[in-house]
Amino acid sequence: MKEKIKPTLVLTIICMAAAVLLVFAYELTKDRISEQKEKNFNKSVQQLFGDVDSTLLNTTFGSDKVEAIAVTDDGRTAVQVIADGYAKEGINILVGIDGNGKVSGIEFVSLGETPGLGSNVRDRGDFRKQFIGLSEPTDTVDAISGATFSSNGMKDAVNTALKVYNDNKEAILNG
Repeated sequence: MKEKIKPTLVLTIICMAAAVLLVFAYELTKDRISEQKEKNFNKSVQQLFGDVDSTLLNTTFGSDKVEAIAVTDDGRTAVQVIADGYAKEGINILVGIDGNGKVSGIEFVSLGETPGLGSNVRDRGDFRKQFIGLSEPTDTVDAISGATFSSNGMKDAVNTALKVYNDNKEAILNG
């Protein structure tokens, strides 16, 4: 009987110790991770709009794909969206929307798509240009050959940003 209880007890103690260590590691690093995310977000906003002050909103308006929304003093909006491409949640972009409600630029916060194929959604400027000027979600996109999932992921990300912006424009611009 002891031979059956002892391994179970040892395994339980090891699992509990591992859980305690994971909680401790999380508590130690959560602030630094949060600061790094905010730093990356602010860097992307500056790449999108230049050196401007922006206000980070404390809401995503119920969208599970929207990570953050920032508004500049002159009414431009940056919507951070994470979407599935070929990789689950592989596309993390910042969609810039000008004061007229049109997409004015796209910056990548991170990209987890296949190098050389899916990464072309970031690397090929002609692909990104088709989204510039959109004010409403679109059904069509000129997909990159061999990167259809990544192309559709970009389309979905831009559409999500536009939908959230259009549905909540007053609340976004009024902070």
